[in-house]
Amino acid sequence: MEVFGQPWPWYVAGPLIGLFVPLLLVLGNRRFGISSSLRHLCAAMGSRLPLFRYNWRAEGWNLAFVLGIVGGGFVAGVLLPHPAPLELNPQTAAALRQMGLSPEDGLVPRELFSWQALLNWKGFVFLLLGGFMVGFGARWAGGCTSGHAISGLSALQPPSLLATLGFFAGGLLAAHLILPWALQALR
Repeated sequence: MEVFGQPWPWYVAGPLIGLFVPLLLVLGNRRFGISSSLRHLCAAMGSRLPLFRYNWRAEGWNLAFVLGIVGGGFVAGVLLPHPAPLELNPQTAAALRQMGLSPEDGLVPRELFSWQALLNWKGFVFLLLGGFMVGFGARWAGGCTSGHAISGLSALQPPSLLATLGFFAGGLLAAHLILPWALQALR
C-alpha cells in the first residue's frame, strides 16, 4: 500500500500512460481523450444543440473513465495524501517571488488561486479569461494538451504534433511574457 501513498517516478508513470493509449486503440478501437467527455456529458443530459446530437452511449466508457479520474484524485489527495510538503524548483520559486507571488503554500500561488482572488473583480476576470481561452483553445485545436500530446502523438498524427508544439510555445509565452505583464496590469 505504501507504493500508492507516494509519487511515482516519471520513468514508471510515463510509460504506463504511454502504453495505455495504444492498448486502448488495439484492443477496443477507442481513442483516449478527456476534453471530449464534456461533450459526451452534455449529450447525455439531453442537449438539443446539433453538436450534441450523436450516439454518446458509444463513448460512455469515456465518462466512466473521467469518473475514475475524479475518484482516483479523491483517493490520492484525501485518503492517501503524501506527507512531505511540495517542493518547487528553487529557480521557479524565486521567479514566482519576483512576480509578487508566494509559492510556499502549495502547487499554485494563493494570490491567483484562492477564494479571496476569485471574489476580487480583477482575479475573477483573470480566471474567467484564462478559463475561456483554455476552453476555446481546446475546442479549436480539436482536443486538449494531454489528448494531443498523449493520444495524438502515440497515434502518429501530424496535427497533434503541431498542436503539441503550439501548446508548449503558448505555455512558454504565457509563463514568461503574459503572466508577468498581467500581474503588473492587475496591481
